Amino acid sequence: MNDWSAWVGREERRSDRLDLALAARWLATFDLPAQAEGAMPQGIHFCLCTPDAVSAALGEDGHPTRDDGPASFLPPVHLPRRMWAGSDIEFFAPIAIGAAISRTSRVAIVNPKVGKSGPMVFVYVEHQTFAGDTLAVRELQTLVYRAAAAATAAPQPPPLGDGQFDPSAWQAHRTLTPEEPLLFRFSALTFNSHRIHYDEPYARAVEGYRGLVVHGPLMASLLLQLAEEHGGRLRWFNFQAKSPAIVGEPLHLVLRHEDETIVMGVFAGDGRQIVSAEAKR
Repeated sequence: MNDWSAWVGREERRSDRLDLALAARWLATFDLPAQAEGAMPQGIHFCLCTPDAVSAALGEDGHPTRDDGPASFLPPVHLPRRMWAGSDIEFFAPIAIGAAISRTSRVAIVNPKVGKSGPMVFVYVEHQTFAGDTLAVRELQTLVYRAAAAATAAPQPPPLGDGQFDPSAWQAHRTLTPEEPLLFRFSALTFNSHRIHYDEPYARAVEGYRGLVVHGPLMASLLLQLAEEHGGRLRWFNFQAKSPAIVGEPLHLVLRHEDETIVMGVFAGDGRQIVSAEAKR
């Protein structure tokens, strides 16, 4: 089936609570102190109202299977590889410990395309997250479905080259080497069972990566923290995945101001860009 127009406009509603235990686990994952009055760092919404499909409903890749039934929220795209390609996020209010959370999600656009790697389908999902009666976060999430790589294809991304990342053009610079415990904790916080983040044989042999893949929203959370350290909270943040990041390889998180826009990015050690981002306060 290649006509997914029936899925455009479908909605899903979830509820949650940002309790003290979840907040403590989030802060511990990122080595962050508790904030005044229980307000949590921006990015906490990534682990609220998460999907809770039963284990029997998971596919080979660890994601919930998709079907064409009336209860199916996401369209049953036949392409097997799925990635979170980016998000456009507006922040309206902080989310504090103890808040009752509700989220309405709506399929906004389903857009099939043909790229260099073959057919792809872009699914745009709009999320509105409320803390009590207050709209806290509005996010337009981009999901990309694509065909499996050929068995003869070289592992992705390419091995690190001889170049070196140059931070001289940036006003803030942090280095971090993501290791397996960080990926495990973030997968647990977000209830994300996609096997590319914890099952190295699967990531290599089935999906064609050089190793375990670092989550896009994990790197987005780190950029949000960098922005808060250098000027405070944001009102708008957009991030786009450019290339996979592999566990055990150093990442460079950077930031600079260009007029009223904050330009940010994540780079590999050889200068390859992994995530591009922009923000405003």
